[in-house]
Amino acid sequence: MNHRPKAKLLLAKGITCGMMKGRKGWTKPVQRENRMQSLELYEKKIISDPEFPVSMFINKAETRKRIFSPHWHEHVELHYVMEGKTRICLNQKEILAEKGNLVVANSNELHSGYCDGSHMKVLVIIFEMEAFSRELADRDILFEPLIEKDEKIDGMMTAIYDEYTRKEIGYQLICKGELMKLIVHLAREYAVKTMTERESDKRKKQLERLNRVLKYIQQNYSRPIGNEELARLAYLSEGRFNHLFKESMGISPLQYINEVRIKKAMNLLKKKEGTVAEIAGSVGFTDYNHFGRQFRRYYGCTPSEILKKEK
Repeated sequence: MNHRPKAKLLLAKGITCGMMKGRKGWTKPVQRENRMQSLELYEKKIISDPEFPVSMFINKAETRKRIFSPHWHEHVELHYVMEGKTRICLNQKEILAEKGNLVVANSNELHSGYCDGSHMKVLVIIFEMEAFSRELADRDILFEPLIEKDEKIDGMMTAIYDEYTRKEIGYQLICKGELMKLIVHLAREYAVKTMTERESDKRKKQLERLNRVLKYIQQNYSRPIGNEELARLAYLSEGRFNHLFKESMGISPLQYINEVRIKKAMNLLKKKEGTVAEIAGSVGFTDYNHFGRQFRRYYGCTPSEILKKEK
């Protein structure tokens, strides 16, 4: 077996709808956003074509933003960087991937993606292992999360990308063939662990607990939410819950709640659904200045700048 470069992992770094005090005195917040985007962790993938059991697409970005929110599924998800660089968080670990790198999100692994503000183009391939190999699916293999400088992978991913973008007759056959070769290559060269059934069930159970908590936060972000309250939903002690949440998400429950609120606020600011103070109150912030600091830390600009930009 050839020795490949190992993965470079970088440790990832309330109120009801009442009155809130802002810079201009007490204000009445706007109504809570009606259409809520689901932040549930579990993402059910339906790939219905038996002849081509693959989901394939291109992620492009040039501004600082989250490309996709934390989620998990039973499928394997590959991210091959065609241009620029991207950041992908796998469980609590952050990976910086550059051109030519392949990031692997294994089955039942929590993952999210980000653009740091520079140009990026990433080919994403999602598939269920069982659709390609019962042998490998039964082994429940975990692959290395980051693969760098592998000429064989470069050749296979380039061929897949070219066929996918041209979409000439028979392109799915070629993509499927190249992907089958890629899977074998990964299994032979980059398999780091074979999970037992017990380990796999334990990981899935933890993700299901978090899914319940994330859904609850999504539905109640505009009011105060405490760790003890969330721990009860997961049927865990507060200490164990805090550990599990940070281990899986890379941030504390409070940080995550604030992140949800900040993103809801951004949607409302873009729609000009009130003043900054009103919007801050509607998403659960009781302190105007704290909201401004959190917003700037997350988006790199002030809420007022977004309001002005959207006018």
